[in-house]
Amino acid sequence: MDGKIIVDVKGVSKTYEGGVEALQDVHLAVPPGRLTTFLGPSGCGKTTLLKIIAGLIEPTAGDVLVKGRRISGPGPERAFVFQDFALLPWANVLRNVAFGLELRGMPVPERHAVARTYIAEVGLAGFEESYPSQLSGGMRQRVGLARALAVDADILLMDEPFSSVDEQTRRKFQEDLLALLGHQRKTVIFVTHSIEEAVYLSDRIVLLSRRPGKVSRVIESNIDRSGSPDDIRRDRNYLDAVDEIWRTLKAYLP
Repeated sequence: MDGKIIVDVKGVSKTYEGGVEALQDVHLAVPPGRLTTFLGPSGCGKTTLLKIIAGLIEPTAGDVLVKGRRISGPGPERAFVFQDFALLPWANVLRNVAFGLELRGMPVPERHAVARTYIAEVGLAGFEESYPSQLSGGMRQRVGLARALAVDADILLMDEPFSSVDEQTRRKFQEDLLALLGHQRKTVIFVTHSIEEAVYLSDRIVLLSRRPGKVSRVIESNIDRSGSPDDIRRDRNYLDAVDEIWRTLKAYLP
């Protein structure tokens, strides 16, 4: 394996039952320690590709290698953050966050200690005994993120994780995610429909064509993120990237 590649997608295609071709001959190399976003028109196979990398869906053709090994299902080096939170409704926040560690057989005191660390990390200290029904959508999404972080996977796979919250909460989540990744140093593969979100968050943006999805181009970010969030969103490079991507994606619209 190339030391600069952690996920290697080799000729992946996916055709669903009924003949719907979602992806066609996708080749993609994902570098470690960076945030890569899949962006493209609706129905282009972004989530399908993410779930294939997660091992949740089998490709019709092609392979995915993680750390040089062909995957055949989910693995401990990958953690998935679902769009719909996917929390256990009957379990409190502490148990939800510790659930992946529970499945691995970690003793209760240890897994609760780890879970409490990440609950605090995502700003939910004090809500350990609360249940999902008692939390806002934004808080439930933070629980999902804490659960993914708690298992200490090398790769976080995030499927439109901020799409169900309001715009103010979404911006705060984006800022919090960048802050977390500043010291977690995870590899993140992120799916979004938002051009602005992709440009704000990403080190690399993979543009997919309309269905069947293929890699149209890969854009490397050169945005200076040393300033405030508002400075980033006013940066000329940020604005130019948003405009360039919009012009590319507009060509795929009906």
